[in-house]
Amino acid sequence: MLHFSSRVVALHRHRRDRRLPGGWLPAGDRVQITIAGAGQAAAAMAAKLRALGHQDEIVVIGNEPAAPYQRPPLSKAYLLGEMPLDRLMLRGTEWWADNRITLRTGCPVTAIDPAAHVVETEGGLQSYDVLALCLGAAPRRLPSAIGGDLPGVHVVRSLADIDGLIPSLGPGRRLVVIGGGYIGLEAAAVARKLGLQVTVVEAGPRILGRVASQPMAGLIRNLHISRGVEVIEGVGVTALEGEASVAAVRLSDGRSLPCDLVICGIGVLPETALAAGAGLALDNGIAVDALGRTSEPAIWAAGDCASFPQNGGRMRLESVGNAIDMAEAVAANIMGAGADYIAKPWFWSDQFDAKLQITGLATGADREILRGHEAGAAEAGGASVWSFAGDRLLCVEALNDPRAYMVGKRLIDAGRSADPAAVADPATDIKSLMR
Repeated sequence: MLHFSSRVVALHRHRRDRRLPGGWLPAGDRVQITIAGAGQAAAAMAAKLRALGHQDEIVVIGNEPAAPYQRPPLSKAYLLGEMPLDRLMLRGTEWWADNRITLRTGCPVTAIDPAAHVVETEGGLQSYDVLALCLGAAPRRLPSAIGGDLPGVHVVRSLADIDGLIPSLGPGRRLVVIGGGYIGLEAAAVARKLGLQVTVVEAGPRILGRVASQPMAGLIRNLHISRGVEVIEGVGVTALEGEASVAAVRLSDGRSLPCDLVICGIGVLPETALAAGAGLALDNGIAVDALGRTSEPAIWAAGDCASFPQNGGRMRLESVGNAIDMAEAVAANIMGAGADYIAKPWFWSDQFDAKLQITGLATGADREILRGHEAGAAEAGGASVWSFAGDRLLCVEALNDPRAYMVGKRLIDAGRSADPAAVADPATDIKSLMR
């Protein structure tokens, strides 16, 4: 329960009373927009609001001490030492000042009072006329009961996480990666490049079980094995063992893997605690309508923390592409555009020297067609997997095959398909599928 002063509540009650049904204020009123969160979605939303002509105050409030930065390079180029900190930043320091955006970093938002139009932060109260929640997601962690809080157990989500991991990545050290998703596999690839002994443990029947087709997962598995990574599938973790720090990972089949460090890559959870405390509707994240508005009309949400209507159900996407696209769409709707957000999912991942690009979602696919080399795709010219439901193209996964990705993306974004028989024919020129 918040304990805002009666003076603050009275100060903002008039704003609540004058709010239009659409969530905006009448012409002539000053509109103060506060964005909670300071990641990719927050930065994109603030920039879009200014680009669309919002002239009044914008305040961006973030938990981390750093200004908004790119997350994808953290587990790749930054971890390898190939990208300096300044290149991670989404905007230069002067950009925020030049665009009259107040950026408050290292200042967690602790509570929201929708009635008073005020958020509580560790640095004090912050008022708003419109509030946007761009809170992102937090990494899942193994329970402390099985050793998940031992020193030497890492996650790879934030700049602080990576900075804490880098000193441990010495050649010859033994790393166990728990979780065979994109983040875990990217970290495994980087660690192997740095000379570590790497084992990936996936509890499911195969790596990339929720996020890639079986043929593409096979190509990625072969790539990792060819580079010296041990991949263990279909086996869970029962305990992390050690005293001063983690020293072994105990598996459900009875094996014990000696290690010097562990990276836990078992997914993320949307940040919903603030929304829950404010009484907002939740549904696999902060539930928003097609415009991006929450159950409280003056509060909006975008990015990894938000679920939105799509194809008769609800969807939540964890990707940079969605964070940017949804944040910009919500900014436009805050400004009165009134346009439903229709996601066009796209993703990418770097695995060693191979680039995986994905467009669309394979959910509901009943046919997968592999084009290109079944083994060694990273070195042999690339491969792609085309997923169909009947004759409708749902998803294209392209490994070192940018032409297949671009053709697939254009088709899916346009709501078009490709003839499955033509896709399956190795003699088909990929560009001809656009005709």
